[in-house]
Amino acid sequence: MTVDVVTFGCRLNAYESEVVRNRAQEAGIKNAVIVNTCAVTEEAVRQSHQAIRRIRRERPDTPIVVTGCAAQIEPQRFANLAEVSLVLGNEEKLNETPWRNWGGAFEHPGAPPHEKVLVNDIMGVKETAIHLADGFGDRARAFVQVQNGCDHRCTFCIIPYGRGNSRSVPVGEVVLEVRRLCARGYQEIVLTGVDLTGYGSNLPGSPRLGYLVKQILKHVPELPRLRLSSIDAVEADRDLFDAFATQSRLMPHLHLSLQAGDDLVLKRMKRRHSRADAIGFCVQLRALRPDIVFGADLIAGFPTESERMFTRSLELIDACALTHLHVFPFSPRPGTPAARMPQVARSVIKERAQRLRHKGTLALQQHLEGEIGRTVRVLVESTTTARTEQFTPVRLGAAARSGTILHVPITGHDGRTLLAAAPDAC
Repeated sequence: MTVDVVTFGCRLNAYESEVVRNRAQEAGIKNAVIVNTCAVTEEAVRQSHQAIRRIRRERPDTPIVVTGCAAQIEPQRFANLAEVSLVLGNEEKLNETPWRNWGGAFEHPGAPPHEKVLVNDIMGVKETAIHLADGFGDRARAFVQVQNGCDHRCTFCIIPYGRGNSRSVPVGEVVLEVRRLCARGYQEIVLTGVDLTGYGSNLPGSPRLGYLVKQILKHVPELPRLRLSSIDAVEADRDLFDAFATQSRLMPHLHLSLQAGDDLVLKRMKRRHSRADAIGFCVQLRALRPDIVFGADLIAGFPTESERMFTRSLELIDACALTHLHVFPFSPRPGTPAARMPQVARSVIKERAQRLRHKGTLALQQHLEGEIGRTVRVLVESTTTARTEQFTPVRLGAAARSGTILHVPITGHDGRTLLAAAPDAC
């Protein structure tokens, strides 16, 4: 019997899944499946439902706990499922008390003897804290949650209602957690948050993300690699630019929350940047750090999007020299302003998403081609897989130990992954 976690969605959810697993095990729970849901699209919610039904078929006697953003936003939707034993909110899932109180309730599937839904008003949560997660799947990379929630209200986004308003972990606590993880052997730390560049807005003195990055690199000199997850470029501060320009341990890779390349669409999304802002950010940062690569989120078929508007998003891939794309076909989320706007036909949305992905594939292949013949520095994730500093996956030519940092010659690629010759340790 085990406590298993099925995770949907972002890196923050992946981090929190390890915390949740720890909480359940510490409470003495020995047999449960926890489904940590995502609410970013209706498709993500549908996949959670499918997973719950599959788990019940495969493990008919195992209690199922549902948590995450979808559970926070629509708790009764999951509570109504006969397969589900408990629904926990995003705040409750990280706390010891609910797991401890429910520790004796997981003997049989179905309705437990206590309250089935434990979900608070997430908008009332004012603070966040470091939650220790020791159970990461490999010894190479670990995540540290430094921020949660979002103060912005993009018209397509339901996530603030699942995560609450922005709140950050104090700098000193973050530094201590990074130091602790380094002592446990992790070679790379990834800073995560819902709105990472919104870091510090609720803390005394309002320290920015760039300051946090510099403090980590200064006070944890034993950390080989520091990486940032998705950021909102318009919020990038001067210290962050300076850190990329001067700190080689800050990895030259950023995933940008761009969403669209047309100014009118961006305005209707209630984004705070323009097309020129996005391009200017990439040009400026690339001048400071020539080896940097950019990924981006792009939405296909936002309400009112014309073919010309869409073409502007397509052209943004070249204008920003994007390498790694996450393409989302627009999915109306009930309760958001975008769901009430004139919708684009589903067939058109699907076709535009395919065109964005095709363009993204070509951009990635161009990046991969440019790496052939170079010797690159990689972090080994498993026996034969690794990642470059730009987060490009690599298939190693010889087995290596997870967590090892190597120099490897790149000999080719398969369209998605770089292929390396036998590595040399460094």
